[in-house]
Amino acid sequence: MPDINKSEKILDALQQLLEEKSIQNISVSEIASRAGIGKGSIYYYFPSKDAIVDALIARNYEQPIQTAKKLSTQTEVSSFTRMAMMFQACRNSSVAFMQQKTNSTSSVQDQAFLHQKYLKYLIAELKPVLTDIISQGIEKGEIHFDYPAALAEIALIVLAVKLDNTLAPSSLEEIEETLKGLISLLEKGTEIPSGTLGYLTLIN
Repeated sequence: MPDINKSEKILDALQQLLEEKSIQNISVSEIASRAGIGKGSIYYYFPSKDAIVDALIARNYEQPIQTAKKLSTQTEVSSFTRMAMMFQACRNSSVAFMQQKTNSTSSVQDQAFLHQKYLKYLIAELKPVLTDIISQGIEKGEIHFDYPAALAEIALIVLAVKLDNTLAPSSLEEIEETLKGLISLLEKGTEIPSGTLGYLTLIN
């Protein structure tokens, strides 16, 4: 059974190395050396350097993701409220990612690589949760829409891209306008009362 402490040491090692050099120039041998374990042993915990990067991203944004996942089980809370809370969790995760990038000395190329992995992780983790919440709302008659998974994916892609503000850099006013438009489309398209999702919570 893998040693959790050693797995964490490997992630810590990569985090430290990323502050010193380009990810493209970091080898598995360096990660193992910094973690204090043999190179051969590192593959017992992770199959590749790419897998270590994925695990590091998952660890860095674990808290907002776990908070979001709990929402799908809180059926006593209305679907509307949970959707708004999910969007807030998405915002919190994006803010955490932006802070990591701001504090990083890595190159633009490195940041773009990590950004792509972050978006993939965020959407993959939150899509099934938001789909469940939307589906529960449909079953209760609160939401009217035939494609909950598609709706969840569309909303998360727009939120992740605009709140991260890297792929399509925009002013605060432009981001606000886009998010306001997204919320309006969601409310009208699902027959949710106007103002229910409260887009302002996303940009405060």
